[in-house]
Amino acid sequence: MGADASGWEFIDDRGAVLRLARRPRRVAAYVRAGAALLDLGVVPVAVYGSGHDGAGLDPVKAGGLAAAGVPYLGPGRLLTGGAGGADGPLGAVRADLVVDVTYDGKSPYAIDEAVVDGLGLPLVALSVGSDVVLPRILERFAGVAGALRDEAGALQDGAYEGGAAVAAAEAAVRAAVGRPAVVALSGAGVEQVHVARPPAWPELARLRELGVRLVEPGPGAGTGWLTTDWESAAALGADVVLVDSRANAVRAGEGWDGCPAVWREAVRGARVVPWNPETPPSAGAFAAFFRDVAAALG
Repeated sequence: MGADASGWEFIDDRGAVLRLARRPRRVAAYVRAGAALLDLGVVPVAVYGSGHDGAGLDPVKAGGLAAAGVPYLGPGRLLTGGAGGADGPLGAVRADLVVDVTYDGKSPYAIDEAVVDGLGLPLVALSVGSDVVLPRILERFAGVAGALRDEAGALQDGAYEGGAAVAAAEAAVRAAVGRPAVVALSGAGVEQVHVARPPAWPELARLRELGVRLVEPGPGAGTGWLTTDWESAAALGADVVLVDSRANAVRAGEGWDGCPAVWREAVRGARVVPWNPETPPSAGAFAAFFRDVAAALG
């Protein structure tokens, strides 16, 4: 993978083989992927959001994108028809590569592949689903960033940039685990809450491997979340709560204080850690999250 005399090549996590005449220099990306690329030394020319995102860039998901002046094009699924044409937002930034994520290993998550194909743009989709372990996710994003910097050969197989920082943060988690019960959730308003199923989230699965006692929400529909009421969430007995901090997590105007009294009373002594379920897949971003978890556990 990378560039040589014969051009640029990369195999994405759908098994799609990209062979280009030259290394791409103008990358448009889904916000999560773009924030990771920025951390890894590749500045996107633009980013777009998912169906959960609005007209403005969610600062929680953005990482350093806003500070770097990377323009936001709006939700990727809206870049269709005229908006997705050569004169539309995606065409206007003159990208020569699109980088997205995939949860099923088949389709890009945040953009219509037909729009990308219609513009004649190559697409890279990297897996971030529950069937992929976190170290592999970080390795793959480091790999594509290295290929875009034409430095892919600097990484040995199985290695990724910033691995030492992640290892140090994970060591801090191991040292602090103790017995606190940890619940990860996403607020859905005054009456409902989504409680995460830890195996469905690579970073939560990794925390479990490190010894963290992440609580299962119980049986019910949903592979990534159990949607329930706040009373049921309170009964899980959380000592540490990982709270979805994205803009779409709680309906406007309700906020944390709008949750029922039974929940506020249950977590009165709990430690709260902001959790972005779409953390940029870079070592720096995940090391920071693990350090926050370690501090709360300790």
